[in-house]
Amino acid sequence: MHQIYNCNEYKFGKKKIMGAYEQLLEYNIKPSVQRIAVMEYLMKHRTHPSADEIYTALSPSMPTLSKTTVYNTLKLFAEQGAALMLTIDEKNANFDGDTSAHAHFLCKSCGHIYDLKCPEAIKSVEDQEIDGHHVSEIHYYYKGICKNCLNEQ
Repeated sequence: MHQIYNCNEYKFGKKKIMGAYEQLLEYNIKPSVQRIAVMEYLMKHRTHPSADEIYTALSPSMPTLSKTTVYNTLKLFAEQGAALMLTIDEKNANFDGDTSAHAHFLCKSCGHIYDLKCPEAIKSVEDQEIDGHHVSEIHYYYKGICKNCLNEQ
């Protein structure tokens, strides 16, 4: 059984929590006001938001922000490894600022996405060769009914 992280206690795996500006520099991304705002949102909101959710949350305080900028910024983050793009939901791409090795669980009832711990053996497969193929990324997605929805039933 996998353990669900308490989002208040989780600290980006073994990496220290750093500011959004430093996080962008670590991944060789040139900081801009919009990029810093999007990264801050990902770091503060552990809800695996979609690009639309991030745009809706940030646009009132950033009138010059466009949906295209948010989409392009998230795409850049994913390409540079600063964020994960989750395709667990067939309708939306969701994003995770935690780039440590972990799995995700999608509740089919409420739609929430939860972080799950991965066994150490699974983590060790990344950056290995398997059957002559070099593995650079691993994505583990689980789907079912979360414990909160099960308790309500």
